[in-house]
Amino acid sequence: MPFPLPIPPPPSPKQMVLASEDWIEYRTGFPTLVRKFLFRKVPPTGWFHTLGSSLLTVFILQATTGMLLAMTYDPSPNGAYESIRYITDQQTLGWLIRGMHKWGASMMVILLFLHMGRTFFYGAYKYPREMTWLTGALIFLLTMAMGLTGYLLVWDQRAYWASVVAININGTAPVLGPFIS
Repeated sequence: MPFPLPIPPPPSPKQMVLASEDWIEYRTGFPTLVRKFLFRKVPPTGWFHTLGSSLLTVFILQATTGMLLAMTYDPSPNGAYESIRYITDQQTLGWLIRGMHKWGASMMVILLFLHMGRTFFYGAYKYPREMTWLTGALIFLLTMAMGLTGYLLVWDQRAYWASVVAININGTAPVLGPFIS
């Protein structure tokens, strides 16, 4: 009778994880990408480097309060002002949600300018973050456009005349001015 072959011990959990990582690495290259991203040298940080996360927090606040306000707001010319009065005076915590959205919009613009200034003066737009800078420039333009269009949503005299002034300012641009306004 031949001798039985010895049964190898089962692989340890660490060996199983390494084998799985090798399998994923071979097929996708994802672990190397994550390592390059996580273990890259980062410049020293300070309080000015929290402006981006503050901006993200205010954006989340704006998106949340905006969705809550959109559930009740009537964007028609005849119903906009009345729906704002309803939200402010009668809806449960409507005054708080509207106030958070209003002040959040101002904070978002302020934080956006501070963050852009910090990024520019610290040179954070240079290699390897050029695409981050371009993305930030696009977000800047979108934020300014949303601020301009959102101001009119109240549909009162102040919002109307502020929008008229903004449209007239845009209309003075050479070549594209009349098209923009």
